[in-house]
Amino acid sequence: MSILKMKKLRLVAIRSKKEELLRELIRLGCVEFTEQAVNEQAARESCQLMSLKSQRTALVGAVNILGKYAPVKSKLLAPTPEFDGEVLLDDSDLEAAMQAAAAIEGSEDRIRRALAEESRQRGIIESLVPWTALDLPLEQDGTERTVILKGTVPVRQDLSAVADALRQVSEEAELFPVSSDKTQNYLVVVCMKENAAAMQEALRGFGFAAAAISGMNGTAKDCCAAAEAAIKSLAAERDEAAAAIVAMADKRDALKLAADKLQAKLAMAEAEETMLGTEKTVVMEGWMPADKEEELGKLFDRYDCAWECEEPAEEEYPDVPVKLVNNKFTNSLNMVTNMYSLPAYGTVDPNPLMAPFFIAIFGLMMADVGYGLIMIIAAIVALKKMKPREGNLAFAQLLLYGGIATTICGVLTGGFFSDVINQIYAIKHPETPELIRGLFSAEKDSTMVLFGSMGIGLLHLNTGMAVNFSQKLKRGEVASAVFEEGSLWVMLLGAVLMGLPMLGLVSSSLMGTVGMYILIVGTVMLLFGAGRESKGFGKITAAFGCIYNTATGWFGDILSYSRIMALMLAGGVVGKVFNTVALMPSKNGFTVGSTIAFVAIFLIGHVLNFALNLLGCYVHDLRLQCLEFFGKFYVDGGKAFKPLRFTGDYVRAKEN
Repeated sequence: MSILKMKKLRLVAIRSKKEELLRELIRLGCVEFTEQAVNEQAARESCQLMSLKSQRTALVGAVNILGKYAPVKSKLLAPTPEFDGEVLLDDSDLEAAMQAAAAIEGSEDRIRRALAEESRQRGIIESLVPWTALDLPLEQDGTERTVILKGTVPVRQDLSAVADALRQVSEEAELFPVSSDKTQNYLVVVCMKENAAAMQEALRGFGFAAAAISGMNGTAKDCCAAAEAAIKSLAAERDEAAAAIVAMADKRDALKLAADKLQAKLAMAEAEETMLGTEKTVVMEGWMPADKEEELGKLFDRYDCAWECEEPAEEEYPDVPVKLVNNKFTNSLNMVTNMYSLPAYGTVDPNPLMAPFFIAIFGLMMADVGYGLIMIIAAIVALKKMKPREGNLAFAQLLLYGGIATTICGVLTGGFFSDVINQIYAIKHPETPELIRGLFSAEKDSTMVLFGSMGIGLLHLNTGMAVNFSQKLKRGEVASAVFEEGSLWVMLLGAVLMGLPMLGLVSSSLMGTVGMYILIVGTVMLLFGAGRESKGFGKITAAFGCIYNTATGWFGDILSYSRIMALMLAGGVVGKVFNTVALMPSKNGFTVGSTIAFVAIFLIGHVLNFALNLLGCYVHDLRLQCLEFFGKFYVDGGKAFKPLRFTGDYVRAKEN
C-alpha cells in the first residue's frame, strides 16, 4: 500500500455548463479545487455561500429544536441512512423544508418570549409580595396637599426612632409599617408637600430606599393577581407553541435530508469560490488522483472542456494533498496516522509497516481471551449493523484485529478474564494444580517477557531504520545511509556475536572475539560518519556527541518497550485481584448468595479493568509507534486530500 499518486489539474469549462459539471464532479468525489490568484483577464466567481450557510443553519437549528421538544430514540447501532446522488442534488423540496424550519423556529421564538415575560411577571410578584398588606393603590402618591412616600429601611433600624425623627421635621408626618422580612422594613410615610424634601433627607439617614413599584395601578394584591393570571396565560401559550413543534415531528427526516442537500450545495459553492471566470468561461485548478485521469478525461470531453494534468514538481510536494491507499488490514491504522499527522507527499505510507506491529503489541499488552472475544463481538456487530465508513470503519477494524490478537495472546498466556477458571476450579479441587496453563506468563516469567518485549522493540526499531535506509538510497544519500543506519547494524551484529558466548548459548570464544572486532569496526564507521562534515575540533565534539546520543537514545528507545510487559502484568494482576475478591464468599462452596456476590463483583471489576486496559494499551501502543517507530523514518506534514464530494451530518451518499 502507498500514498496515492496525484496530478495537478487545470480546466476551462463553458460557463453555461458549470453547474452541471460540478454536479458530476461531486458525484465522483475525486477532485480537490485550489484557490487561484485573481488576474486582469478573469475575476473571482461569485456564489451564494453566505445565504446557503444561513439556510443550512436554520435547518440544523430546526432539527435540534425537534430533538428538544419531540425527542426520538434512535435504534442502537443503526446505520446512517443512504441516498442516491440524484436525491441529494435534487433541491425541489428545499423550499418546503425551509418553511417548516421557519415554523418550528417561530414556535420556539414564541416559547422564548413567553418564558422571558413569565420571568418578568414573577419578578413583579416577588417585588409586590411585601406590599400586599397595603390597602392603597400603588399609583397613589399623594393628595392636593400631601405626599405619600413608599420605601424600605434596613430591619436593624428602630421604627419608633424613625417616626420620632420624622415628627421633629413635621408634627403632621405619619409613618405606617406595612411588613418586614429578614433584611428590610417596608413602610409608608405621609407628610405635607412643603416638608417632602426635608422628610426625604431625614429618611436618608436611616438608609431609606424608595420602592421600585412605579408604573403599576391598583393595590399590590390586585397587581399580584393580574401577574399570576398573566403567568397562567403565558404557560398556556408555551404549551400551545410546544404542541405546534411536536406536531412538526414528522418533518424531522425531511429536514435532515434537506440540511445535507444544502451541505452538498455549500460544497459546490465553496468550489466555485476558488474559480476564476470570464463572460463565457470558468477556470478551475486543483488536484486529482492519477488513476482517475481517464475517467475524468471522458467527463471533461463530454462537457467540451479544455483541460490538462501534469505530475507535480518536487518543489510542489508540500502543496500536494495526501490520500492513503490501504487494504482492509492496513486501513485500520488510518485513525492512528490521522491522529498523529499524515505523511508528506512523496514519502512512505507507514500503515503497512505499522499495522502488524501495532496489532501484535496491543494483543500482547491485553493478552486475555475473554477481553479479546468481547472486542471481536463488538467489532463484528458494529461492522454488520452500522456499516461504518472512513474513521468509524477504521476504528471498528482496529477493534476487530486487536481483539483477534488479544485472544491469540490470551491463549498463549492462559488468560481468560485473568485466572477466573483456575480460581473456580481450585475451590473444588484445592489439591490439583492449575486447570489452564499458558506457554508463558508476565507474572511467573517476568524476566523472559521483559527480554521478549525488548526483542520486539529491537525488531520494530530496525524495521524503521531499514525503511529510512532504503529511502536514503533512493535519494542518492548513500554515505548517510552507510554511516548512520549501516554502522548501527554492524555494531548490532558485533554486540550479538559478543553476547552469545557470554550468555552460554555457544561455547566458542572465537565468536566473541570476532564480534568484538565487528563492534569496533561499526563504532569507527559511526564516529567517522558523525564527523565527516565537520572541521577541526568539531570532528571530536561531533564524535563524542554521536556516541552519547546513540548510546542513550537506543537504550531509552528499547527500554520503552518494557511497557509491553508492564501492561500485560498490570492487567492480569488487577483481574486476578477482582477474581479473588469475587470468590471470597464462595471459599466453602457456592450458595445462591455467594453466586450473586461473585457475579456482581466479577462484572464490576472486569468492566473497569477492561476499560482501563483498552485505553491504556491503545495509548501506550500509540506512543511506541509515534515516538519510537516514526522517529526512525517518518516524514510528517502531509495535508489530507479533500475532494468535492457529498458530506453530511445526517445522511450519506450510496457508494458507487
